[in-house]
Amino acid sequence: MRQAIGLLAAGLILAMLPLVGLPAFYESFLYLVFHWVALATSWSLLSGYAGYFSFGHGAFFGAGMYTVATLTAGLGAPFLAALPVAAVVATLLSLGIGAVVFRVKRLRGELFGLLTLAITFVLATIVLNTRLDGGPGVYLSNVPLPRLVASPTGTFYLLALGLAVLTLAAAYTITSSRLGLGLFAIHDDEDVAEVEGVPTFAYKLVAFALSAGIAGVAGGIHAMYVSYLTVPDTFSITVPLYVVLMSVLGGARHWLGPAVGAALITASLYAFTGGQQAILGRAVVAFVLILIVLLLPEGLVPAVLRRARGQRGRTADVAVAPILAAAGARTEAPATLDCRDVWRAFGGIQALRGVSLSVAPGEIVALVGPNGSGKTTLINVISGHHAADRGRVELGAATLTGRPAHEIAGLGVSRTYQIPRPFAHFSALDNVALAATFGSARCAPAEARAEARAWLEFTGLGRRAAALPHELNLHERKFLELARALAGRPRVILLDEVLSGLNPGEIASAVHLIRQIRERGVAILFVEHLMRAVLELSDRVVVLNEGEVIAAGGPREAMRAARVIEVYLGKAHVA
Repeated sequence: MRQAIGLLAAGLILAMLPLVGLPAFYESFLYLVFHWVALATSWSLLSGYAGYFSFGHGAFFGAGMYTVATLTAGLGAPFLAALPVAAVVATLLSLGIGAVVFRVKRLRGELFGLLTLAITFVLATIVLNTRLDGGPGVYLSNVPLPRLVASPTGTFYLLALGLAVLTLAAAYTITSSRLGLGLFAIHDDEDVAEVEGVPTFAYKLVAFALSAGIAGVAGGIHAMYVSYLTVPDTFSITVPLYVVLMSVLGGARHWLGPAVGAALITASLYAFTGGQQAILGRAVVAFVLILIVLLLPEGLVPAVLRRARGQRGRTADVAVAPILAAAGARTEAPATLDCRDVWRAFGGIQALRGVSLSVAPGEIVALVGPNGSGKTTLINVISGHHAADRGRVELGAATLTGRPAHEIAGLGVSRTYQIPRPFAHFSALDNVALAATFGSARCAPAEARAEARAWLEFTGLGRRAAALPHELNLHERKFLELARALAGRPRVILLDEVLSGLNPGEIASAVHLIRQIRERGVAILFVEHLMRAVLELSDRVVVLNEGEVIAAGGPREAMRAARVIEVYLGKAHVA
């Protein structure tokens, strides 16, 4: 709240400057600072927060410029009335792109960046070869500019300031909201975020639309500022390169980072605009920026804040028992997990061949089999990470087959991973709080963090709440995954080799925790190679081989089946 009040106060103070007779040069310079603040901050909403590195910001910026030019110079519309239209055009363009691109998993990382860059050049070609431009450019010098203050430069200053303040306010609001938490999770591991309950497709679309809409308005204002538009200048690589550099310099994952980067780079560029030392001066600035990016990869603002905070303090103690009891009381009614004739192939490899099994509330079913037998594939199908080719998966009366993973998580299905996959930039507490926020619990932020602390205490990680995943050992990361799975208040929990890599003492602790989970009425599907734990924990065992169920029943009965002995030890050992 203090940050929001500070931002508002700074905006009001800066808005007073044109009224005290600020020279036109400084109004123009500050206009450019605010202009780049809005562009860089809007870029970070998708690219910084969600990690979808875009070189297409120039397309939305250019769409806004030419929308305003067409409406004002071509159709005689008022300038201020054209700005919302510029935002709508840029937003619709981003939604059209995102609706297609965000559905294709392969178009992430570098491919997404190249695609957005290509869209910029395609849009430039369309504008150049239509009546929107046609080649000679578009003049806006005759378009009347509203007089917000006495001077034109003061008017542009106020417009850019207003847009920058609104953009920073949006960035600040997002970072402290469910949307921001989901976007940061997408940045670290999109597939895990979806399985934890984050509606990744919708969140990416929202961030992309906001980012593009702000860029469209910035472009519309800038069209009037330059008063003459040409395609090469409008759709040049300058805008995407500058916003990337500004955001990375300041810290793209912090709401204030891109603004700091934009102010520093704009000031540096204008510090050396002429004279014999201009080229040398810019070279020195470029060298300093490179050093900062290399030495502070997270950006200036996060680095300064981290140093200011110093060492992390101990997490406050919480009353674990009442919170866990309340969580149990609020968990949805227990339900049976039922898989019926589930098939899944990858190309020519049939990973699952008509697998059927069920897990009742409060029951532990072990899923065992040789490597490559389809155990993890079945967990991926149940949790929605992969779609079944045939068959049905049901949880009580709800059909899971065909649902996206975040909906399945909302129905009460949680999982762990064979190799722990925590969100790298989240603390242990935030990793668990995300599951409490987006899983079937759907907790409010404060409640989610309280519940996360309780589950960390439950798994023995209470004093490691502030630690980042890379600071935890394997045992702690495994238990962090378990805490995260429990925070969603699951009706079914899928444990994928949660005991692998642990020493005997850690295994005993994990076995004790799993029994406690079972006592809460949760259905547990338990993938494990450690036979001692399988025999000790499980009520029933299902054995897979080459995607087929080859045995099922009580633990000792199933493991003594002739087919199971043949698969594990060979025909010579079959009695």
